[in-house]
Amino acid sequence: MTDGSSRTTSSPVVHGFPHLETVRSAITALYRRLSYDGVHSYATSLAPAEAAFDDGENLHLGAQRVARSVVQHLRLPDARMIVAFRAMEHAAEVELAAGPEYFVQLNDRFRTHRRDIGAALSHEVTHVLLHRLGLAFPGTRDNEILTDTVAAYLGAGWLLLDAFREDKLSSQKLGYLTPEEFGYVLAKRASAFGEDPSPWFTSPQAYEAFRAGRERALRDTRKPPLTAAGWADRRRYAKARRHARDRPDTPGAPGAPYAFEGAPDALRVSFACPVCHQRLRVPARGRVRARCGLCGTVLDCDT
Repeated sequence: MTDGSSRTTSSPVVHGFPHLETVRSAITALYRRLSYDGVHSYATSLAPAEAAFDDGENLHLGAQRVARSVVQHLRLPDARMIVAFRAMEHAAEVELAAGPEYFVQLNDRFRTHRRDIGAALSHEVTHVLLHRLGLAFPGTRDNEILTDTVAAYLGAGWLLLDAFREDKLSSQKLGYLTPEEFGYVLAKRASAFGEDPSPWFTSPQAYEAFRAGRERALRDTRKPPLTAAGWADRRRYAKARRHARDRPDTPGAPGAPYAFEGAPDALRVSFACPVCHQRLRVPARGRVRARCGLCGTVLDCDT
């Protein structure tokens, strides 16, 4: 079975966060499949030196070396990767069979763009990991977003963001996430593991995308009923809570990051964990500490 075509583009790059809900669902699915301990076994990212590719290095031996590093990083010790190059539309493809060998084909352009071989391989090897885990989303688009998200969250996909380059005349991007969405996932990882990937970026555009993604990720930690929410958001939350108690049969504010349920004297609020995006439900009774049952994060709330 052939799967996992990672995409590259030289056309204008899409920016922003159009796939954010799918990205969040992918993070939740990853925690559900691996558990907190499993996810945190990837606490250290793939080191830049492991993916570095010197122009004087033999092309095929170097590609095998980088592939082996990505395989080992993603905890696939018995998956042997065979890397070849050919003319093709996509950046890369991987054949997902029973193993123990996996065949990766890279676009011929990587013969002269060796610095990005690690990025392409991080996506393809993550397809192998997800195949072995039995973790997939329906539909090609969502499954590729899942792959990019898992690659970044488990410490190999920072290479995909670093492959993003853009100027007035040309642009290049690998993967299906926008640069800012890659930055968002990497910021989530940085917060969870206390690891800052920004010194590793060789692309100035990648660093700026990471900053934009980090700012978006910070917003997740500043939404009611979390105590870090801003004054205006807290006022809107209080108004929505009064409405839920006075008129429990009417829907809440559309687009709000929380929802109320239950009788007025036993009102509960549901909201997404800012780390893994699992939905939490807690009593609406003032200051409480809530522990996410999926990722273990303890949250200070004012419900």
